[in-house]
Parts: sequence; C-alpha cells; structure tokens
Amino acid sequence: MPLAEIIGGAAAFLTTASFLPQAAKVVRTRETHAISLTMYAMFTAGVLCWGIYGVMTMQWSIIIANVITFVLASIILAMKVLRVLKPSPEG
Repeated sequence: MPLAEIIGGAAAFLTTASFLPQAAKVVRTRETHAISLTMYAMFTAGVLCWGIYGVMTMQWSIIIANVITFVLASIILAMKVLRVLKPSPEG
C-alpha cells in the first residue's frame, strides 16, 4: 500500500474518531451550552460537501470518513438546535 494511502487512511480515521467523545458526551449529558452553533452548522455543511466530493470523485476513504463524521456532527448539531429552540427552565 502506498504511503499516501496509509497517511490518508490514518487522517480519515483520526478526524472521524475525534467526534466520538463529543457526540457520546452530548448524548449522555444532553449538555450543549458550551458548543458553538455556528461552528457546528458550518462544520456539518463542510463535511457534507466533502462527502459529495468523495462521491463525485469515487474516493471511498473520503466518502466513508465524511459520512460517519456527518452523522456524528449532525447528532451534536441537532441537539444544539433543539436546546436553542427550547431553553432550559434554569435559563
């Protein structure tokens, strides 16, 4: 396997896996106060664009990594949006 593919695979794995702790914490605690809505909206849109690019160029490592990242980022984004639309009684 060429070195470029190894590095690309490692990058795809690490950047995708980096969302697991945050997604798990948000789902477990339901706490999204410290998360930036703008950042997650932009990031999720960017990941969607990367996924589309991967499909258009048939690059499976890009497709798989970005589909998984899109799902994880979308969970966090959805929970943040729900929190913004329905604030807690404490303020």
